[in-house]
Amino acid sequence: MNGRRPRVLGPTVDDETRCVHYRTPLDVIAIKFGCCREFYPCHLCHAETADHGAAQWPMDGRAEQAVLCGVCGHLLTIAGYLDANACPACAADFNPSCKLHAELYFEI
Repeated sequence: MNGRRPRVLGPTVDDETRCVHYRTPLDVIAIKFGCCREFYPCHLCHAETADHGAAQWPMDGRAEQAVLCGVCGHLLTIAGYLDANACPACAADFNPSCKLHAELYFEI
């Protein structure tokens, strides 16, 4: 990263990318959506504030740095995020329940 965090759109409630929909201590990631290349905390934030429908990242997009750790600003590849339980840079735990709806963001 170039020292600046990407802009996160949608109704965030703090500087660690928690939003009005998901705001537990573990909800600290934002995802760059494949359709618009903009970061949102969750699919509901995108649905409520974007002017278009969401699109999943295709399987061949796994190398894209599309997941932002809201704690430290580290960017993870999609593959790295799907294999992680915590941020590899700062060790902040990620919400394990997010993987239950990964298909909303990524082709599985």
